[in-house]
Amino acid sequence: MVIEKNYRDNAALRESFNKLAEKVFGLSFENWYQNGFWKDNYIPYSAVIDGEVVANVSVNACSMNYKGEVVKLFQLGTIMTDPGYRGRGYARLLMEEVLKDFEGKADGIYLYANDTVLDFYPRFGFRKAKEYQYTKETAFAGEDKTVRIPMKDKKDFDRMAAILSERRQNAQMYMVGNTGLYMFYLSQFMTENVFYIAGCDSYVVAEKEDDTLILHAIIGDGPVDEVIEAFGASIRKTVLCFTPKDPRGFEKNELHEEDTTFFVKGRFFDEHSKDEFMMPSITHA
Repeated sequence: MVIEKNYRDNAALRESFNKLAEKVFGLSFENWYQNGFWKDNYIPYSAVIDGEVVANVSVNACSMNYKGEVVKLFQLGTIMTDPGYRGRGYARLLMEEVLKDFEGKADGIYLYANDTVLDFYPRFGFRKAKEYQYTKETAFAGEDKTVRIPMKDKKDFDRMAAILSERRQNAQMYMVGNTGLYMFYLSQFMTENVFYIAGCDSYVVAEKEDDTLILHAIIGDGPVDEVIEAFGASIRKTVLCFTPKDPRGFEKNELHEEDTTFFVKGRFFDEHSKDEFMMPSITHA
């Protein structure tokens, strides 16, 4: 077994990595790569046997603008082992290699774990942490004033990536310097979820489920209430998948996601252990 790192442009290893990701998670990174969004800030660390990727831990540079200051964070994701190779210690070896290379080079490291491995990550100094989600009941009148932004091809994708890199977001915490991770979602799974609101010159990533608005991001300075109102009178409840700058008027609850536990380590998370935020949903790797 050898550990291969950052082999993005190695077609054979990338194909094997994608096969494992499809087998474990039901997803592929190939379209993301072909569209040019797999950048240097997504780094796979893979256990490779006879040219085949059998286990992986990826490092994502996920620096966040938190209350106006940029915090350098790394997120670990795409953590997977082929079922036929589990129990051989490959995940441990990969975690040790990742932490050797990255620990001490950031303000914090975090990851999301499923329920089967909750005892694994504390061995590496990670601790469980809480996230908080904000919701609001609404009763705005008026018509839907949003305009759906087409996300059909690379031209559309590149335009949105440029917007993300140029504009700040109306959130207490949002990711900077990694449009590629945003585009992992917006160029594949959320192509129908980007809107523009002329009244506040903001782009919005959102889903509508019956009378509920699930708001993932406000790209621009649009006030949250103005954004919600722009979706029209059919919206009666809004769920924020980020932390609002001003939480007044929102109901706050500890976030509980099925088969998902938030693990953290590092100075940022220690110093802000009592802060009631959530990592933006469309930055999860």
